[in-house]
Amino acid sequence: MKKLLSTHYSAGAFNFAMLVLRIGTGVLLMHHGYDKLVHFSEYREQFMSFLGLGKSLSLALVVFAEFFCSMFLILGLFTRFATIPILIAMCVALFVAHGGDYFGKGELATHYIISSLVLLIIGPGRISVDGLIGK
Repeated sequence: MKKLLSTHYSAGAFNFAMLVLRIGTGVLLMHHGYDKLVHFSEYREQFMSFLGLGKSLSLALVVFAEFFCSMFLILGLFTRFATIPILIAMCVALFVAHGGDYFGKGELATHYIISSLVLLIIGPGRISVDGLIGK
């Protein structure tokens, strides 16, 4: 009981928590990106054209962020760089596509923004490819 109420944690617990956050966020987000990748032509018809980039390019950038950057998160490779496209895509999803509805349609995007911010600030932890190569 004393351990549950303690504010102290070990380095191992911290690194394991970062592993769980990275893999959990990456796997959940990759699922969305994979669906968009496989059904690209179907999504393209209904997708928004962000900043006049066109529907195809906007969707391709989202697929890159959601699928490929999620793979980097899962591996813990270039983790901080991988969070930047995810943050941009999720901010566009939340504020443009869902109208800033944090607790409604944009709740999932809000979750990904928060998770990505934590990973951007703290990094991947030692249990990652970045941690193994000493970045």
